Amino acid sequence: MTVYAGPVFDMAARQFEVIADHLSIPMDERERILMPKRAITVSCPIHRDDGSIAVFEGYRVQHHLTLGPTKGGTRFAPGVDIGEVAALAIWMSWKCALVGLPYGGAKGGVRVDPRSISIRELEGLSRRYMQEMIPFVGPHTDVMAPDMGTNEQVMAWFMDTYSMYQGRTVPEIVTGKPVSSGGTLGRREATGRGVAHLARRVMSDLGIAAGGATAVVQGFGNVGSHAALELHNSGIKVIAVSDHTDALYDRKGLDIPALARHAATHGGIAGYSSELHYDPAAILTLPCDVLVPAAIERVIDAHVAENLKCHVLAEGANGPTTPEADLVLGKRQHEIFVIPDILCNSGGVVVSYFEWVQDLQQLFWEEEEVVRREYQTLDRAFDQMVSRAKKDRIPHRTAAMAIGVEKVRAGKITRGLFP
Repeated sequence: MTVYAGPVFDMAARQFEVIADHLSIPMDERERILMPKRAITVSCPIHRDDGSIAVFEGYRVQHHLTLGPTKGGTRFAPGVDIGEVAALAIWMSWKCALVGLPYGGAKGGVRVDPRSISIRELEGLSRRYMQEMIPFVGPHTDVMAPDMGTNEQVMAWFMDTYSMYQGRTVPEIVTGKPVSSGGTLGRREATGRGVAHLARRVMSDLGIAAGGATAVVQGFGNVGSHAALELHNSGIKVIAVSDHTDALYDRKGLDIPALARHAATHGGIAGYSSELHYDPAAILTLPCDVLVPAAIERVIDAHVAENLKCHVLAEGANGPTTPEADLVLGKRQHEIFVIPDILCNSGGVVVSYFEWVQDLQQLFWEEEEVVRREYQTLDRAFDQMVSRAKKDRIPHRTAAMAIGVEKVRAGKITRGLFP
């Protein structure tokens, strides 16, 4: 039993065991590779607008610092716990290693529904969380970023709080900031843009033309909305989307720019159209060319996997597919091309790395340069994954994770134990 025990951490651990068996990693090395280096739990008291005091629990897990500082987002969500945060940090480690970034994985979280607090309370909570984390983070120790329930403004508050304690402006402490505060052009769109880029690449390899092709996107937050926009702009009909408020379906294709504007104004897609309402539970199994799960973990279980009717599964979310579903998809790999999460949604951390580098150098790039480098990085990792999968005759997820785990393991072996 471990403090991280829970369904999401157990899933990450089971995935790792599959990779460790494939790589024949000795049993006495496995725990050192898998278990996080450090976990922090903090209490974050704030003054509510009515004058009362509320206390929220916050977490930060740093998986390993073997290859460089840790890197990862911070989510504000009502159900977040230390096990979920640890699992996300582990996946971030494999992701960073896969795409060649000099980072270990980290993740943070605060147990709060951000929709239930005011803007002033959100600022107070954001600043208090960063204040509590100052002893454990830094530009060369642990670099934060946005995640579910946080955004550019929250990152600006994080940066400002850290900077006030340092006595100077330290933009490189977080990424995903507003451009006006040292953020990079192209970061907001980076994750969704990367998902769409890899989906288009697989479609091309499979001989699926964009004209007439269809896509379904589950989740219409930052990742899902930008992925849907990119696919729409490529000529692909996005026939269904869903978020926490509603699900919509139109076989002729949804007006994604209009839907994105509605969601930005109203906080979700609810109210856009009652005529297009669809059962959210059935959206994943709609017939389509590209399916993008871009919401939460563990939405594709074995039953859903058996009933998928897509040609490309582009995992925009972290951990959307359970190990049981992977077994099913392994048998359907000639029907469904899986782009695993640690590659598919890595565009966000890739461009976060670019932002960190630009902040450290105080030399900023044009957006065209950011996008070109993002696509170049994703394409290189994609080629490595496909080549490894073919050579070893293994699923894409196993291949992608094996590449990441190998790099982390090699770094730990080279550096050795201290003391």
